[in-house]
Amino acid sequence: MSTREPLVGVYPGTFDPITKGHQDIIQRATRVVDRLIIAVAANAGKEPLFSPEERVEMVRAEAVALKAAHAEIEVCAFDNLLMHLAQDVGARVIIRGLRAVSDFEYEFQMASMNARLNPEVETVFLTASERQQFIASRFVKEIGRLGGDITSFVSPRVAVRLAERFAQERAAAEAAKKKVRKIRGV
Repeated sequence: MSTREPLVGVYPGTFDPITKGHQDIIQRATRVVDRLIIAVAANAGKEPLFSPEERVEMVRAEAVALKAAHAEIEVCAFDNLLMHLAQDVGARVIIRGLRAVSDFEYEFQMASMNARLNPEVETVFLTASERQQFIASRFVKEIGRLGGDITSFVSPRVAVRLAERFAQERAAAEAAKKKVRKIRGV
């Protein structure tokens, strides 16, 4: 009787912030792999609202709340090639979520490049559930920044973190305006 090695998967993303759509993919990915590494990309090119450390903290809190019964979940930050991370953690699967057909072309290209870099690692696409397909972090941030209700898109914990960050942004913008007025003598 042989015992197989646990199947390790990596679910990479910016998670700025983690949404209910991400949580849906995480929950479903735990049914596919034995150990899921949620890899939070530094991705400074996207100008994230939260630091990598803050995003890791939020993702960890959400992962704990999921109480996945099917797989062990870990969360880490990374700032190198995804295939290097996969190799470092012994992953044989990359999990990618698809919201819409428009996501597929980009994700297909990434999967093809990753396969060239390491043909031992497979990419598995999970389509978002119907209720979560339209949720994107950038839309959640835009809605929240403009005072809209984001509670159906993120957990209460994440909604509080977003509200606090937007309040900090507004306070900083107001302080900058006051400084400019003072310099102008208005």
